[in-house]
Amino acid sequence: MTDEPYTFFPDLVAEASIPARGIHSQTLSREGEVELVLFAFAAGEGLAEHAAARPAIIHVLAGEAEVTLGDDRLEAGPGSWARMPARLRHAILARTPLVLALYLLPAAEAAGEEEPPGHSTND
Repeated sequence: MTDEPYTFFPDLVAEASIPARGIHSQTLSREGEVELVLFAFAAGEGLAEHAAARPAIIHVLAGEAEVTLGDDRLEAGPGSWARMPARLRHAILARTPLVLALYLLPAAEAAGEEEPPGHSTND
């Protein structure tokens, strides 16, 4: 990186190092209250159901996964994107080697937050 007033990654997937076993995560950007964490999962690895105090966005960059959002189990692949309000139960299981970007959003957004308008597969 340089002393430029911006951060630029020409290819986020290239920043990920998929482990032979387990999960690797690295924080690529932390600006104000927005944080970008890049996750790389070996096939078959996952994160058990949990909830976060902050709203977040997950964006699948490479690979295939089963993503659980609340009570819904969804198949996700490259380009899949989900916005999660704070305290939503969620989990992920990598069906293949998987790279995803997690954007943690400002916690202030969680206060009294309602689900934003947008597309749901349950419409």
